[in-house]
Amino acid sequence: MQAQVQNQVLADALIPQFGTPSRVNSIVRDAVLIVGFTALMTICAQIAIKIPTTTVPITGQTFGALLAGGALGSKRGTLSMLLYLLVGSVGVQVFAPPSSIMAEKTVHFIFPWSGLGDQVWDISSGGYIVGFVLAAYLIGLLAEHGWVRRSAVALSMLIGNVAIYAIGLPWLGFLFIGSGAVIPGTELTYYDAIAGNDVLDKTLKGGLYPFIGGDAIKLMGASLLLPGAWALVDRVKGHRE
Repeated sequence: MQAQVQNQVLADALIPQFGTPSRVNSIVRDAVLIVGFTALMTICAQIAIKIPTTTVPITGQTFGALLAGGALGSKRGTLSMLLYLLVGSVGVQVFAPPSSIMAEKTVHFIFPWSGLGDQVWDISSGGYIVGFVLAAYLIGLLAEHGWVRRSAVALSMLIGNVAIYAIGLPWLGFLFIGSGAVIPGTELTYYDAIAGNDVLDKTLKGGLYPFIGGDAIKLMGASLLLPGAWALVDRVKGHRE
């Protein structure tokens, strides 16, 4: 019984299975949660801040991926990020605004909707989108072992963040900055658009350094929100008992 409680994630505590427990009810509830977090991720992508030194904007996507893993667990969190990746890759405008849109503004907040739908390997942020899938899986595993309910929550979020960079940075460096790919709508290559001495320097300046501060804020936000939600759930349950 104790192991069952320990492995319960936030979504299961907030939205228990209603009616007679059955496989159909479980599948329907899981599908709603997965699609719901895919929608949340889509909205997070439309909160974007342009950085002059890179073609990748700061967005709320990292926050959405961290929450998906921490709230849904490894399987549903991973599926929600995979669904997000697949929906965008078939042309639905769910990814962050493209460089052509952000060139005209510094901050974009949801409306007017300016999402991008494209194959992940054709956009400079594609590696980060793939990284969201891995991050949700790893954080989900840790959440299933109770990490997001304890002081280890910040460490679990950091592990997820590192996983995003572990895919996003090599992707940016090898598939775009070093390949001579041209930014859509311009004649400028990704390599020329980012300052730096070589591929490694440009990759770090274009894909890591500008995002450390923002990611730290998103990490802290998720680290406060998840344990806070658990504390609220425990308090409500305590009152009911």
